[in-house]
Amino acid sequence: MKYGKNYADSIKSYDRVKAYESTEAMGLVLNTAKAKFDETVELHVRLGIDPRQADQQVRGVLVLPHGTGKTKKVLVIAKGERADAAQAAGADFVGAEEMIQKIQTENWFDFDVMITTPDMMGVVGRIGRILGPKGLMPNPKSGTVTMDVARAVAEVKAGKVEYRLDKTAIIHCPIGKKSFGAEKLLENFNALMDAIVKAKPAAAKGQYIKSVTLASTMGPGVKVNYNKI
Repeated sequence: MKYGKNYADSIKSYDRVKAYESTEAMGLVLNTAKAKFDETVELHVRLGIDPRQADQQVRGVLVLPHGTGKTKKVLVIAKGERADAAQAAGADFVGAEEMIQKIQTENWFDFDVMITTPDMMGVVGRIGRILGPKGLMPNPKSGTVTMDVARAVAEVKAGKVEYRLDKTAIIHCPIGKKSFGAEKLLENFNALMDAIVKAKPAAAKGQYIKSVTLASTMGPGVKVNYNKI
């Protein structure tokens, strides 16, 4: 495989097989983030569980100590006082049936997160087949189906992330931007790893955490010594 010059130089600068302590690993990730834009730093965790089993699912939400560095656009589907509360909390778009129709008829997706109240799930469910594949379907487990829409909006704006196991038993999640610096990124890293460890299913057997890798958007992955976590 042919790599770009920056990437090729980066993979020569450290041992790709070695698992580094988290502080050293983060330093390597920041040193190899050579793109001209503010790269996102991502955490990838491979778990020793079977994602096909209902009792071995790992999923949760967390407000990172320093956010993600990305401001997400929020659409709230609610009526009355809840709609007013969402507006006051800083939601970018607020509405009810008319917003669902806008998505249906105009293919409008100028938002990153949809939050709704339980009583509006019947309306939202009409376009479930559209929202689902895009990862936009509200879900009580992710805190996006709630009566406290103001709090949900505030958490998303503060940098809430959802972590969940994919079909290959890996969790992929952003933990901030290169510009955050090592200290803030490590605090976000530790907070997310703590959440993943605590989310270990009771049915999980054997080694839970198989591998931990950090990487920037355009940089190579750096292995982390997870035994010290």
